[in-house]
Amino acid sequence: MAQGNVSTSQGVAGAFVKGKVVVVTGSGGGIGRDFALALAREGASVVVNDVGASIQGEGSDQSRAQSVVDEIRAAGGEAVANSDSVADWDAANRMIRQAVDTYGRIDAVINNAGILRDRFFFNMSVEEWRSVIDVHLHGSFYVARAAAPFFKEQKSGSYIHMVSTSGLVGNFGQANYSAAKLGVVGLSKSIAMDMARFNVRSNCISPFAWSRMIGSIPTETEEQKARVERLQRMETSKIAPLAVYLASDQAANVSGQIFAVRANEIFLMSQSRPLRSMHSSDGWTPQTVASRAMPAMRPSFYRLDRSQDVFDWDPV
Repeated sequence: MAQGNVSTSQGVAGAFVKGKVVVVTGSGGGIGRDFALALAREGASVVVNDVGASIQGEGSDQSRAQSVVDEIRAAGGEAVANSDSVADWDAANRMIRQAVDTYGRIDAVINNAGILRDRFFFNMSVEEWRSVIDVHLHGSFYVARAAAPFFKEQKSGSYIHMVSTSGLVGNFGQANYSAAKLGVVGLSKSIAMDMARFNVRSNCISPFAWSRMIGSIPTETEEQKARVERLQRMETSKIAPLAVYLASDQAANVSGQIFAVRANEIFLMSQSRPLRSMHSSDGWTPQTVASRAMPAMRPSFYRLDRSQDVFDWDPV
């Protein structure tokens, strides 16, 4: 993996996305809240969306979104609250319409809202599967699709989708979440390709940070305790600078990419491409697949890695 280092000061906030209007879903707390605050500090008007549900998607609390709005306004920024559910098509359209009605336009959508219903695949219920897919995958499509006509008309726009190494790499007990997040990766790439003619871009961020979404990780073994300790050192605010950049005009030529942020590290993640190939002029039989193709390809097989197996060094 190629690495690079850069040492800079943080700079003065205030104008990186000045005049932009951004909808941030699931921004009543955690990573989404930091996105909303950072965008507002840099001059954007923010629609703070949060239904106020539990991490399992249960209940509602409209005060969560409003408290972030109050925080932004107290600091001199501009924001409005929205408590619509991303998992409902009509509600997603209301969310985008609120941005346009309030501020006259929409410039960026950050699909951040999410829930967890973790369980091993062999015990997972249909409801646990469907509820996570509805919020993460269907929700990302609904909100992105609702903004598309406005992006097309103004010939500009940015989509930023939050994904996860649970899908990019793998994890135990998260078949629903992993499938949804990897589906969002495919959605983002398709949006980037379909919307490029309108100067609209779409990218993904896979965050490493201690937040409500991962606060339920078990700590029963020494390995689990060490993992949680590393995660707790990774602040949610570390993700926000990349999101602000991707929402800005300076990211006009960045689209179809998958990034990851881990404390002070930013990664460009790989995308599926061929690794090895085998050719048989006579075609293949099950026997020749077994005797020729698999032995040649086996050295390049991927292991059943989890995120912590791939990112096995302490965050820096």
